Amino acid sequence: MKPTLLVLAAGLGTRYGGLKQIDAIGPHGQTIIDYSIYDGIQAGFDKVVFVIRHYFEEAFKEKVSSKFDGFVEAAYTYQELDACLGDFALPPDREKPWGTGHAILVSREAIDGPFAVVNADDYYGPDALKTIVEFLTQVTAPNEYAMIGYTLKNTLSDHGTVARGVAQCDERIFLQRVVERKGMERTADGVRYIDPDGTPHMLTGDESVSMNLWGFQPSIFDHIRSQFTRFLKEHGHEKSSELYIPSVVDDLVTSGKATVKVLRTDDPWFGVTYRADSSMATASIRKLIDEGVYPEKLWSR
Repeated sequence: MKPTLLVLAAGLGTRYGGLKQIDAIGPHGQTIIDYSIYDGIQAGFDKVVFVIRHYFEEAFKEKVSSKFDGFVEAAYTYQELDACLGDFALPPDREKPWGTGHAILVSREAIDGPFAVVNADDYYGPDALKTIVEFLTQVTAPNEYAMIGYTLKNTLSDHGTVARGVAQCDERIFLQRVVERKGMERTADGVRYIDPDGTPHMLTGDESVSMNLWGFQPSIFDHIRSQFTRFLKEHGHEKSSELYIPSVVDDLVTSGKATVKVLRTDDPWFGVTYRADSSMATASIRKLIDEGVYPEKLWSR
C-alpha cells in the first residue's frame, strides 16, 4: 500500500495576518502546498488528505487543490472546534483550533494505511519526502514511526519568534524526547527560547528539530484519541491551549508505547510564519527553479 500525505492547512495564521496557506510564492501562483504535493507525488504518495476548515473551503479548493485535479487523489477533513470532543462540552469562548494533534485525529476516517504529516505553510524539500516514503514502505510494525529532523539554526525566522520541537536521540538515532520550545529566536550566542515560566535558555542551534514532517502508522489515531481525551479534561477550558504532535509523540516515546526514528535531511527548510517571511520564500523557490529542482509550471498538462 502506498502511503498517504496528510496536509495540515486549518491554521488561522494569526501571526501572519491572513490565510497563509493560499498565498502565492511561485512564479505562476504556486503556493508552498503546491511544492509539497509535487514533491510528494514524485516521492510516491498516491493520495493527499487536506485538513481545512469549512469557512475557507471554497477559496482553498479554487486557489490550491483544483490545480492538481487528475494528478493525485484528494480528500478533505475539517478541523472544526466541535470535532472529536466526545462528551466534552465546547467552551463558548473557544475560538482557536485544538492543535496539530487534533488535526490528525479529525482525519481518522480518511486514512487507512501508513501516512506522512506536513504543515501547509512549511517547505520540506524533495529529499525529505522521499526519505519518509522509503521509511513508510519498508517499516510496517504498528508502533514504529519516523520524524524528519532539521537543524534548528536553519529553521528560524528573522521576523519574530517561533516554536520548535527539539529532539533528543540515542546512539541509534531513535528519539528519546521531543519537547516543544516556544519563543525561539536567533542571537549572537546561539538560539534562545523562553520556558513557560518566563525563564530564558540557550541552545547551540545545531540541535535536531521537528518541523512536523512525521511518518505514522494508523495506530497513532488511538494514541491521539486517548491523549486528546486527557488533554480536554486537564486543559479543555483554557481559552488557547493546544495539543501538539510533539507532545503526543514525546508521551508515546517516554512511556515505551512507540519508537520514532529520526531521519536527517540536507534539504533546505523554509516557511511563512510571519508575512515578512513570504518574500524570502519567494526568493528561495526562484533559486530552486533556476537550479532545475522545479519547472516553472508544476501542473502543466
